[in-house]
Amino acid sequence: MTENKRTVQKYMDGFRRSDHEAILSCLTEDIEWEMPGAFRLAGKQAFDREIENEAFVGRPAITVSRMTEEDDVVVAEGSVRSERKSGGFLNGVFCDVFVMQRGKIKRLTSYFTELK
Repeated sequence: MTENKRTVQKYMDGFRRSDHEAILSCLTEDIEWEMPGAFRLAGKQAFDREIENEAFVGRPAITVSRMTEEDDVVVAEGSVRSERKSGGFLNGVFCDVFVMQRGKIKRLTSYFTELK
C-alpha cells in the first residue's frame, strides 16, 4: 500500500473511532473540504468542528469498498451508517476524492447519496 493510501486509511479509521487527533494528523494546515451542494470548509479548525456532527450520536460505521490512486489523487468509495440524534439511521454511499501533498490530505471533495 502506498503512503497516500495509508494516510487515507488512517483518516477513515480515525472517523470510525471519532479520533480527532488521528484525523487532523492526516491533513495539511490549509486543508479544504467540499461536499458539493452542502458545504465548503477551509482550514484544520473548521474541519475539526465537522468531525462529529451534532445531528448524529455514536460513531459511524464506514466501509471502504474500493480505493484507487493515480499520481497524488486517491479515490475512496464506500458506505456509511450513522445513528441520527432524532431517531433512525442515516444510510448512504460516498465517493471521496483526496488530493494529496507529501503524504497528507490537502483537498477533499466528498460526493454523498443517502439511501432511503
